[in-house]
Amino acid sequence: MTSYGADVVADNSRKTLTIASLATLATFLDTTILFVAFPDISASFTNNSQSELSWVLNAYTIVFAAFLIPAGKLADRLGHRKLFLFGSGVFTAASMACGLAPSAELLIVFRVAQAAGGAILIPSSLALVMHAFPRDRLPQAVAIWGAAGAVAGALGPTLGGTVVEFLNWRWAFFINLPVGLYTVLAGRRVLKESADPATMVPSFVGVLLIAGAASLLSYGVVGSADVGWLNQRTIGVLGAGMVALGVFAVHQRRTNAPALNLDLFKIRNFVWSNLAMLAFGVAFSAMFLSSILFLTQVWEWSILEAGFGVAPGPALVALIAPRAGRLAGQIGQRGILIAGGVMYALGGLYRLVALGADSSYLVDYLPSMMLSGVGVAFVFPQLSSAVAQALPPNRIGTGGAALQAIRQFGGTFGVALTIALLGTPTSVIDALGRFDRVWWLIVVGGVTTSILVLPLRTKTNSSAPAPEPV
Repeated sequence: MTSYGADVVADNSRKTLTIASLATLATFLDTTILFVAFPDISASFTNNSQSELSWVLNAYTIVFAAFLIPAGKLADRLGHRKLFLFGSGVFTAASMACGLAPSAELLIVFRVAQAAGGAILIPSSLALVMHAFPRDRLPQAVAIWGAAGAVAGALGPTLGGTVVEFLNWRWAFFINLPVGLYTVLAGRRVLKESADPATMVPSFVGVLLIAGAASLLSYGVVGSADVGWLNQRTIGVLGAGMVALGVFAVHQRRTNAPALNLDLFKIRNFVWSNLAMLAFGVAFSAMFLSSILFLTQVWEWSILEAGFGVAPGPALVALIAPRAGRLAGQIGQRGILIAGGVMYALGGLYRLVALGADSSYLVDYLPSMMLSGVGVAFVFPQLSSAVAQALPPNRIGTGGAALQAIRQFGGTFGVALTIALLGTPTSVIDALGRFDRVWWLIVVGGVTTSILVLPLRTKTNSSAPAPEPV
């Protein structure tokens, strides 16, 4: 290839990464930004109860988790570019509709459509990045893609607080429009199609079972915050979800058109990365939610102040993740992942030792947020990278979707667990003791992540093996 041709290919790869990362950022941003904007939404729809309005949040979480795996399978079959552009279009149109919604009921309907669009584009975006870069540059490229999702999750409170303070909740949706229009218009020009026509369209029964299982499990975890873990409804819904998951597994073994190829679980890196993603997803959502609650409830900061108080963490993720990806190309992902879990645990330990009612932000809080930021930059992107490099090309959409579904469920579980651990404090001293429980959860999550990535087999670019066939 001539130098000119190589430059054109490299430029197209960079543009593909930019488009995919921006779409990922917008999608994951909408999983957290409304936690801050929710009180403003409640003030706009006073005729609806808090339990009814909670579906503005819950509908997105549940539908997003339910659609990820079927969408990944369809993307492998029908084309990653095609599904990405379709999902981006749906997400963008639904975002506009959410911002214009005249009633809470319509807002919830449009949130369902928004979640479906996001779930469709996420697995396709990873596959497009994987096909756009040569193998020796994949660790850095996937790290940047993964960092976009990690930054978005933690940036939500900051951006949400700013939007509510200076505009209103509707702009939490309108800010998606420029990104959405760019990804669709630029994507049509830049993105190259990739697909595996031999991949079977998943059976309707399989899609229904995995979507039902994901929905029931997510709904059970989300609803536990209101009624408790030992409530009959929580136990019943979670039990039904586990039954649906078991039936799904049996069905996948017997069907010729599985929604999720269970042979993926024969790939060592796929299995251990998913387990680590679950553990870290719990700890990550617990960290960012408890951070906002601590700053607003114990230190009595405003939402806007709290949003900017946690902002250094996401900024550090954006700064470090690409460099960690470059390093992973030299030494492999495993060592970086182990270090990331340890750093994250140290962030929790720092909070246990330093944080109190009269602590200093610069001395007692900021260092813990920086440690957490380094941990996130090392873990989330590198887990995505380890899985992506282990998957055969015709399973990238499906396997990537499964990993993100696990992350979503872990995040949902982390939010519910944090709410349960904090309860309703009766005093500042009581609140500090309850927050200590969450800090311990962060420590355990970080250590568990480091332990779970020990069995990974990751190589440097010069010795990277071909993906394992399934």
